[in-house]
Amino acid sequence: MNKEIYITDYNCVTPLGFDVESNWKALLEGKSGVALHKIIDNQEAFFVSKIDSDKLEEEFSKLFDFAQSDNFTRLEKMFLLSLKPLVERHQISDETAFILSTTKGNISLLKNESTLPEGVYLSKLAQKLADFFEFKTKPIVVSNACVSGVMAISVAKNMIQAGKYKDAFVVAGDEISEFVISGFNSFQAIGSEPCRPYDKNRNGINLGEATASVYITSELNQSEKFRFQVLGDSAINDANHISGPSRTGDGLFASIQNAMKEAKVSSDQIDFISAHGTATLYNDEMEAIAFNRMDLQNVPLNSMKGYYGHCLGASGLLESIISMESALKNTLIPSKNFEEMGISQDLNIIKENQSAEIKYILKTASGFGGCNAAIVLEKA
Repeated sequence: MNKEIYITDYNCVTPLGFDVESNWKALLEGKSGVALHKIIDNQEAFFVSKIDSDKLEEEFSKLFDFAQSDNFTRLEKMFLLSLKPLVERHQISDETAFILSTTKGNISLLKNESTLPEGVYLSKLAQKLADFFEFKTKPIVVSNACVSGVMAISVAKNMIQAGKYKDAFVVAGDEISEFVISGFNSFQAIGSEPCRPYDKNRNGINLGEATASVYITSELNQSEKFRFQVLGDSAINDANHISGPSRTGDGLFASIQNAMKEAKVSSDQIDFISAHGTATLYNDEMEAIAFNRMDLQNVPLNSMKGYYGHCLGASGLLESIISMESALKNTLIPSKNFEEMGISQDLNIIKENQSAEIKYILKTASGFGGCNAAIVLEKA
């Protein structure tokens, strides 16, 4: 019998706010972080969801020693702000894991450099954060394209169940950079307007930035304000194409099937799906096929990309946190900018704030290289 694994605390830093409470308030009001920003000097502005750097500095100087400010990159400050409240509320022991999810880390440090700066290595970034908060175990880095945030929860769950750790702090993050924007732009994947997941008129993604943190444990102490059990998880790579999603949804279908089988829940028990929904033509179509193959087409579903953009390595963890907050508040948040079904198979896409009893959550993600991941969470 495997140990029961619970998420009992979380926090996030996004363009909509520097804690979960402010983010939730903004989401209820339908606010979005997506706006036009000039990212690359000789190119036009892009629609992205970007944290105000002045506000970030202000928040950082409030909570951390001002002398430390120069020692950390902008992304590192986002990570520290996200993690700090959790570290203050939970003890770090010799059996506590530190897991970092990111796709690009400090890639911005490469600009105008002829040699490779130390901080660019993801392992160095993870160690720097771990050292700051005095973690005692070697950090674990999860960097598997856009499923990283969801997979980091899976890694924590499986390592605790294997007896390697008793608890884990998972932090995920990525920032907007010239590197990321130019990369996605070369695929012609970036939308020319605020993104519209699953909509008939969608024309591409908006990129975003955020950091998010969760505390995961097998040992409850009754002081938790909430608890969500991680019932099942799976990650399947369909190896379809280096950047294009599968046309049949095989990998996502298998990931969902495995996660639900481990969770011992059926399609009609799932109360809500937090989907990936990037607003690209092929991703949204692939998801619709996979959800229909699993007989999940009637389950209320949203994509958070219209609010946050696609936050890469942070998106899966951030969206899991918002899903759990939805369950605690018994409220479903609409899939922003969705108006008319633009996929070949129907889904039950949420169009307005609505009350709902949410017990079982399915969170999915898909990414480059054919990777897919799914987890099932239960409000305990």
